[in-house]
Formats: sequence, structure tokens, C-alpha cells
Amino acid sequence: MLNETHDPGLSSWLASAQAPDCDFPVQNLPFAVFRRRGSSESFRGGVALGDQIVDLSALASAGVLDGEAQRAALAGSQTKLNALMALGPVAWSALRLALSRALRVGSRLQAAIEPLLVPQAQAEYDVPAHIGDYTDFYTSIHHATQIGRLFRPDNPLLPNYKWVPIGYHGRSSSIVVSGQGFHRPVGQTMPPGAAQPSVGPCKRLDIELELGIFMGAGNALGESIPIDAAESHVFGLCLLNDWSARDIQAWEYQPLGPFLAKSFATTVSPWIVTLEALAPYRLPFTRPADDPQPLPYLDSAVNREGGALDIRLEVALQTPRMREAGHGAAAICRTSYRHAYWTLAQLVAHHTVNGCNLQPGDLLGSGTLSGPTPQEAGALIELTGGGKQPLTLPSGEQRVFLEDGDLVSLRGWCERPGAARIGMGECTGTVLPAREVRVR
Repeated sequence: MLNETHDPGLSSWLASAQAPDCDFPVQNLPFAVFRRRGSSESFRGGVALGDQIVDLSALASAGVLDGEAQRAALAGSQTKLNALMALGPVAWSALRLALSRALRVGSRLQAAIEPLLVPQAQAEYDVPAHIGDYTDFYTSIHHATQIGRLFRPDNPLLPNYKWVPIGYHGRSSSIVVSGQGFHRPVGQTMPPGAAQPSVGPCKRLDIELELGIFMGAGNALGESIPIDAAESHVFGLCLLNDWSARDIQAWEYQPLGPFLAKSFATTVSPWIVTLEALAPYRLPFTRPADDPQPLPYLDSAVNREGGALDIRLEVALQTPRMREAGHGAAAICRTSYRHAYWTLAQLVAHHTVNGCNLQPGDLLGSGTLSGPTPQEAGALIELTGGGKQPLTLPSGEQRVFLEDGDLVSLRGWCERPGAARIGMGECTGTVLPAREVRVR
């Protein structure tokens, strides 16, 4: 899967793309939907390079591309990326190769493309696709075990977990892009010792560190996607924070699962990193020898050889007091996607084995991505032992769950010897006070 676009020796004529710890070198080239901040411009697709954005609409109009690359650039010029996602990997790869060659040092297209760049500091973003459907999975065995231990100390992991990728259908209407705040959710809870439930603001508001998987070309209703074809249907990955109201969920989730506890907000990062860009960071997918091995429709030699991805992940928290003092967010968790119990190919194969039709722009959530150690827990409910062990922040403040004004930031990146470091940008959201409940 490696090709000339992954060469770690490549450099761009844009100086910022060579900056230390740059998320967007020429080996990355992720996609987003943007416009100049405060303008009345239409949103359109763009590609990140250093601290700039290559405007796909302007690029397609410039006449410097041809063939599949031009076709893909035109599709990416629309207000959402669904048309580009629908084209499939041949078109995506053609555009990536054309951009890689055009943005390298010595490119004859530098003079034509340089005026088309828009500074990221001057841009605002939208959710990158029209998301018809959203499915949230539960791929971290470490998270599932820790959460299960809080409620079922003697039997934390249910027997189906090691056999089937667990997921549920969510909603797409309240998925928002990074940088937006959301109001603390209101719902029904049953306080300990109470005779009846009450309605009010969530008191146990939590984060969920996830990756979002954007689908490309879909499948027809009634047809399944074989595991070896699954990744050709995936456009790319983004960061995702699937905020969770733990107290609302505890009261409502049986027997059908979460409802109001999850439907108030999900935040995605603006940048989608393609699977082609992630190729150098693949790892073998393995299971402990004593665990059940995947059923045949969830197993293949290709998936075993390179189905896992080493994407480093970090969660940081900034309180209002820290912000007022000029202090940045403090890291509270670091982990990696390589610990996931199910691969993204397995998620797609399982999602469609019953004939469910996925469509371009559909979003799959990985579920909370926790690692094997306590410091790698991707949710506050784990990090604080169910609320019994508060986190102490550098400001001296403590947190069990999120308070109003708290800002949460997710970051993701890949690095290894012999490959360029690439990043996923940032996914941020701020908790706003709850709205008043209208009872009449």
C-alpha cells in the first residue's frame, strides 16, 4: 500500500509544512470543508498543507489537473465531501498523487497553486459531510472491561463481546464540528435513595475519546461488504468526542441502550485523514491465544497482517480558571488506537453482513478508545474510578466529571522510524450551562 506519496524524504515548497511536529506535511494531505471566517462564501472542500489550506474549488477552476484527479477535485469543490467520498479509492488516490507532486519542492505548479492557499488561521469549518447515519461501536476491550467492572465486579465483560463487534445506531442531527460549545444536557435521572426520578441538568457529564470513520462508496441494500473489500469503502478517519451523560444513561439505558444520554452532542474534528495517508502506520492485528478468534466473515489474511493502526491519541482539559490565567489545556490521557479489539475492516464487514446499506458520508464511531493502563483510559468515568478518585489538574483544581466552562481537546498523530510524522489536527468542545427546562 506504500507509494511515492509516503516517501519520508519528500518536502514541500511551503515552509510551514516542514515545521517540527507539523500535523500536515506533504505526506498527509487530509480533507475538510471550510470558508474564510466571517465571510459569506460558500463552504467548499480543502486540503491541509502546513498552516495553509489548498482550496479545491479554486484548484479545480485553475485547470492544472486532469483525468481522475480533476474529477475528484471538482467533486471536492462542493459544500460537503459526499460526492468526493462516493468516487472511491481510485479517484481519491489520483487526487492525492497529483497534489503530492504539485506541492513538492521543485514543482512547476507552485506559481499556479500558491495564490490558491488560504491560511488555516483565517478559516472556519463545517461538518465535512452530510451524515445520513451514525453508528457508534464499542471496540476497546479495556474500556468495556473497566466500565463493566464498575457495574458487574464479578462478571465485567459480557459473553458476546469477544465474538461480535458491539454497536448501536445513534443520530446525526447533533453532530457538530470542532470549536463549538454545547449546552449541558437535561434529562431524567433516578438519584440514589430517591422514591421517583427527577428532571434536571446532567451531573455526571463525561468525554469519550473516539475515532470517527467516514464511509466512502457504499453498498446496495441487501448486499454485504466482504472484509477484504471493507477498507476500499472507507474514505478516512477523524477525531471524535462522543460526549456522554452518565447519570441519564444509568437510568434510561435498560433495556434498549442509551438515548438522551448520547443524543445531545457529538463533536468531530474538521480534518479527515485518508487511509492511504495512514498506510505507513499499520500493525498486525492479533488476538490473545486464549480468546475466541474471529468468525470467518470477520477474518482474513490481509486483516491479520495489517488491520491495526498505531494512531497516538491524547485528551486534554482546560478549566475556566486555567483559561483566565492564560494556561493551556492539561493532558489527562494518552493512548493508541492499536489497542482496539476490532479493526475498522471488521466493523464495516459486520455492519453490512445483514444487508444494511452504508452510504457515502455515513459515520461510524470507534467507541471509547482506552488502553491497558489506568493512564490510557479514554473517559473520565474510568480515569476517576467511577467518580471516586478525582483528577488533580496543574491549577490545583479537581475534576470527577466535567463542569460548566470546561474545554476538552482531542489530538491524534502517527509517527515511527522511517516514516514522516502526520497528525489529525484537533477536536475541541466547550461545556455551556444547561438551558432552563420548560414544563408547560
